[in-house]
Amino acid sequence: MRERAITFCTGALGYGAVELAWRGSTHWTMLLAGGLALLLIEGISDGLRLPLALQAAAAAAAITLLELAAGLVCNRLLGWQVWDYSRQWGNLWGQICPLYSLFWFALCLPWVWMFRRTRRS
Repeated sequence: MRERAITFCTGALGYGAVELAWRGSTHWTMLLAGGLALLLIEGISDGLRLPLALQAAAAAAAITLLELAAGLVCNRLLGWQVWDYSRQWGNLWGQICPLYSLFWFALCLPWVWMFRRTRRS
């Protein structure tokens, strides 16, 4: 339980830091999404016996779905306007887009690799 809490907090703080660096602001809901995202990456790296790139792709897809769910609730249902990808190519309801899924893939690669390495020890 303690390890999962540390993983969650690492993801929350990391996600917030990436958002602050990338767009200059974040929202508390993105800290929750970041914590859940890192737990998803860990679960996929532990549970799926696939090559590294395929695990990272599965993690990026899972995080993209997490962002879609968060966006539909926060942005569309509650009207908080946390983010808007409606100007991005291939966007779905302005909540997700292929470009950011590709960024997730790039961010997932080192995390999947690290989780795989730490599980072997």
